[in-house]
Amino acid sequence: MKNIYLAAPFFSDEQNERVTRVEEDLAANPTVGEVFSPRKNQLEQYEMGTKKWAQEIFKYDTSKIDWCDVVVAVVDFDDDDVDSGTAFEIGYAYSTNKPLVIFHEKDTILNLMVSESLKAHLTTDKQLQDYNFEDLPLVPYDGKVI
Repeated sequence: MKNIYLAAPFFSDEQNERVTRVEEDLAANPTVGEVFSPRKNQLEQYEMGTKKWAQEIFKYDTSKIDWCDVVVAVVDFDDDDVDSGTAFEIGYAYSTNKPLVIFHEKDTILNLMVSESLKAHLTTDKQLQDYNFEDLPLVPYDGKVI
């Protein structure tokens, strides 16, 4: 079973609903071991928004990308834009040779830096539940890019 880092925005009700579903989908997938979701790991011992909190969250989250086997990134944010934190996590993961599984349920254009870095492009909860994270089959993105 593969350990997963879940990169996703969680700033609005819609985004929180989506990331909660993705967490549930990954929990239902028999090829997934542990899932690290930053949404659930905000290091509450530090005051949110402070410099110390930011420094510790950055170190903690990047260490969890180093720890994981696969990064699952939710790219639905604002129209065709990916959340900047999620974009950083995608780039960091790619640079450390972590396979990227992109979850993209909205019908938006994908940035070529994301589409060319991914191992799998999934668009439904069922696909996330059924995807084989052990074998990581290629599921290319075939939509429009910018």
